[in-house]
Parts: sequence; structure tokens; C-alpha cells
Amino acid sequence: MAHLSEITKTGNKMMLSAFAGAALLGVSSISVLGGENASSPDLKNLKGSKPNIIFILADDLGYNDVSFNGQKNFHTPALDRMAEEGVFLTNHYAGSTVCGPSRAALLTGNHTGRVYQRGNGLIEFRPDPLDITIATRLQEAGYHTAMIGKSGVGVNTDNAELPNKKGFDHFFGFLAHVAAHRFYPEVLYRNGEAVKYPRNKGMTGEVYSGDVILDEALRYLDEQGNTDQPFFLHLPVQHPHADLSVPDEFKKTFAGRFEEDPWRFGMYKETDYPAATYAAMVVYLDHTVRRILQKLIELGIDENTLVIFSSDNGGHSEGGYHHSMHDSNAPFRGGKRDLYDGGIRVPTIAWWPGTIPAGTTTDHISAFWDFPPTALELAGVNVPDEMDGISYLPTLLGLDDQQEQHQYLYWEFYEQEGKQAVRYGQWKGVRLQVKHDRNGPIELYNIVEDPAESINLADQFPEIVARIAAFMEEAHETPEFEGFSF
Repeated sequence: MAHLSEITKTGNKMMLSAFAGAALLGVSSISVLGGENASSPDLKNLKGSKPNIIFILADDLGYNDVSFNGQKNFHTPALDRMAEEGVFLTNHYAGSTVCGPSRAALLTGNHTGRVYQRGNGLIEFRPDPLDITIATRLQEAGYHTAMIGKSGVGVNTDNAELPNKKGFDHFFGFLAHVAAHRFYPEVLYRNGEAVKYPRNKGMTGEVYSGDVILDEALRYLDEQGNTDQPFFLHLPVQHPHADLSVPDEFKKTFAGRFEEDPWRFGMYKETDYPAATYAAMVVYLDHTVRRILQKLIELGIDENTLVIFSSDNGGHSEGGYHHSMHDSNAPFRGGKRDLYDGGIRVPTIAWWPGTIPAGTTTDHISAFWDFPPTALELAGVNVPDEMDGISYLPTLLGLDDQQEQHQYLYWEFYEQEGKQAVRYGQWKGVRLQVKHDRNGPIELYNIVEDPAESINLADQFPEIVARIAAFMEEAHETPEFEGFSF
């Protein structure tokens, strides 16, 4: 079977149409993407090479919600092929266990012990020089920058100019995260101006947000991909976050395939088929990824573009769906709002044909706050001392012997009475009820041998517990926003 790069370049539209139908049905038997095995990449030459950079961010997608990780109830052929032709980061962690702080970590390069936006709520990034984003830093390095989808520079805000002021030359999408619960929005925003959809009513309507966000991203690639200026496109899509909502042509494939408990109450859209709709939303997400990568190949810029795909936290239990229905977070414990790995370890792939060795995996321990240093290294910009992240560019290239390691990773979360967690080599420490006791007991797990975090080893390894407690104390800085406190 020819790679998609070959299909595109020979204009075989019949094959592309066949794949489009296969992707719609969740079939994984057709080769999706292009890319050959990379030959011995040269780290020195790549630093400052200024490739295009795309970061596609799913919303609430679990570690096991992709078929290359073992999902059997539905298939993700584009993501599977992306992993086959790129590198899968098996130990990559989100910035947090909910949207707002996770995206703050991704955009600033700091973990949740230091970022301003440490939780969800009425909060937004402050004016520069505070909360400087990777977009601003890449602008200064000569990049054109865009964010299309669900804005990460505020949680619930009506500040339509904020994305542009925080470094994005182009913005289209949702300003507020609550607004992004709806897939038939009455209004979206483009560079500070409202774009209205008068026939949409939030939960119902004629214009599906996933379609217009994808169309906007494809237009952006058409425009920017034909220039000599490098670009950074951040594409934070809504799927598969609740509402559970997807066009019928995607959902009908899964209707009747699962035991269903209809959803009839709460803040999210009613549905008779929560498990089926969730599966269809992941397939729609995969369709979006396929279209983006096809466009890069069509434009002939795939070999000069690093594409990273990830999710902002683990799989959710909202709007009638529970992450156990499709084992979304297997083999890990918990899900969204947990600091067990089910809430924060996320499926992450990097794809760069001709540069990243194809079909590789890495167990390098990394997190969202490592993305800005990685992008800056590629842009030829020194990484600011105040960033917590470490560039994982050597890991992407398979140069493990040149990869700097974290001593530990740290998270804190302010809902559900407060939580802290540390990943320290093979060890994972979790502290609950932090608002009641800042020095409370720490659960200790060997996350390598016990990924389900089922056997608490705290009593057997008190010296490791003490070390993790010290890391928690070291990493936590007093929040500047009064809504976050232990």
C-alpha cells in the first residue's frame, strides 16, 4: 500500500476518497500518512532550523482512547499511522488534570506549582510581561502564530482581544471553556470580532463547531504554508469533551453497538447513546488529524513541519459517559480530576517525516511544560531560566544519550480538597486532602511495576516518601491568584 505522501503527489483521488470513508467508519486497514525512516538526525543542525510547528491538543482524550494503545471499541487510523511513522512518548504527562491549568503549563513552560492559572474558574492570563506564552516567544523569533479552537489563555473570559495580545497573530474559536462545551455555538471569535451563527442554539443547530474549526485551520495552512515564514499553529480542539455531540454520519456507525444508559439531566446535552457518541467523537477527532496531515503533504511542507498530538488530561466522566465504558484510561487508575496517572498521563505522538525516526517509542519522562523549551530550541532561542521545562528534542530524534532528564515532575490541584503528586523516576507519590493537612500522608507507588497504582508502598520506603515530600514543598510557590490556596 502506498503512503499518503505518494497518493497525494500522484493525485490518486479515488484512494483518498476510499480512506475518507474508512476513517468515517473507524476502519484501520488503509495507510494514512507519509514519511520514511529518518536517517541519523543531527541535533546541532536542527537547533535553530525553524521548522513549522503544529501542536494538536485533544480535550479529555484518555491514554487508551487510541487504537495504537489497545482500544478495541473504535479505531483511530490517522493517529495509529502517525505513531507508526513518528515517535510515541509513553511517559508523557499533561500539565494538570483539568483544562485551564494544563493549557497554562503547555503555553508557558511552567508546572502548576508556579503558573498563575492553576485551576478552572474566572481567570485569564495577565498582560505581558506576565504569563508570557510560547506564541509570543516564537513571534519574536520570526514565526507567524495562530491558535484555532478552544483558547488556553483564559478559562472563562469575555476578553476577545486576549489571544492576540498573548502572542497569537491569528485566533479563531472559543474564548471561554464553558462556551466550548457546546458544539453548535451561537458565536465564535476571530481576532477580536464576533462571528455569529444565528441558527445555532448551543446544543443544537446547523453549524457544527468541529467543522468550522477544521476549515479555519486548513485555510490557515493554505495561506501560511505558501510563504517562506515559519509558523506555529496551536490547534486545541473540543473532542471528546462533553457535550456528547457529533454529526450523525459519524454516530450512526456506533449506534446499538454498546450497552447504553441514556443521559437526561445536568448541564450537558441529553443523549440516548453516550458510549456510541463518545466513540464517534474520537473518530471525528481522528478525521481532523487526518485532514491536517493530508494538507501538509498536499502543500509539500510535511518534511519541514513538526506535528505533536496530545490531550489536555485523562478521559472524563461527564455528560453520560464514564471513562470505564471504553476503558479510556487503561491501564491507569482514575481519570479527569485525579492525579493518579489516569488523570494526567496522556497519549502523545510526534511526527516529522524524514527527521523523527519512524515507528519508535520512548519511555523518557516528560510533561507539557517541556514543549516551550523544545519549540524554542528549534527556533534558535535560548530557554529562559524561569521555565521549568526541559527540551525533549533529543528524545524525538532518538538521541537518548543526549537527553537531559528531570529530577522529578510535580502537579498540584485545588478541587476535591486539594491534591499533590510527584513522578520521581520509577516512583509516584500522591497526597490527598491537602487543604486539610499540607503535611498529610503520601501514597507511594512503583508506577513502572504497578501502573494501576494499586499497591501503596509508603510504609516500606519511608526514605522515598520523605524525598517526595521535600519535592512537593520545593515545587509549590504561593499562588498569586487568591482563588487557589491550600
